[in-house]
Amino acid sequence: MSLISGALVVVVALLTLVVVGLLRSHGEILRRLHALDGGNDGAGIDARMPGAAQGERTVGADVGGRGLRDDVVLVRVRGVSHRTLLAFLSTSCLTCREFWEAFATHDAPGLGLPDGVRVVVVAQDPAEEHRAMLESLAPRNHAFVMSSAAWSDYSVPGSPYFVLVDGPTGEVRGEGTGTSWEQVRNMLMTASEHESLDRSAEGAVDRALLEAGIRPGDPSLYHPASPESTDDATPQTR
Repeated sequence: MSLISGALVVVVALLTLVVVGLLRSHGEILRRLHALDGGNDGAGIDARMPGAAQGERTVGADVGGRGLRDDVVLVRVRGVSHRTLLAFLSTSCLTCREFWEAFATHDAPGLGLPDGVRVVVVAQDPAEEHRAMLESLAPRNHAFVMSSAAWSDYSVPGSPYFVLVDGPTGEVRGEGTGTSWEQVRNMLMTASEHESLDRSAEGAVDRALLEAGIRPGDPSLYHPASPESTDDATPQTR
């Protein structure tokens, strides 16, 4: 009976994963239809699911460049305990003005960001920007770096553009653009909710397997090996 109970637990756990996957897919379909219908008011936001194959690049890169004092700046986004919101802004971008002002006025809690998110504003190299404008626009409440290399690493198509990187895993959790800070903040919240959903489902499956006495490497988790081929066997003759 214990083997039957263990098998039932495994089946239920697998069905849980399937249901979660279907719900996620359904939500993604509704989001895309809403965007096509103009529901995002011009925003192009991709709240990337953990592990989802949406684009070739899923891993973030550390950001290195120059500061306003021509000092060398290196911002780590991988192998850290927090998440990093990279805000790619430019002095030549009119839409960026709202974001420059928001970052200059508010710290992370004031922006309504989820816990554990660090903002890093990334402009292009000094030769590509209006230096005097950067002096007045660059925020004092958040990290700031000039790095055209970072724009290339993250394939930034234009500004404003935002990328959310998970520090412990180094994975890109969300990226896209918007015409207002509210749209970008909603993208961050969506990415955070997706991450929590995935972790919750994985934890439920692990607990169910452990309660059934099934641990990593248990033979019941794998298909039995296929029998050896008998193509070379010599047929018997009567």
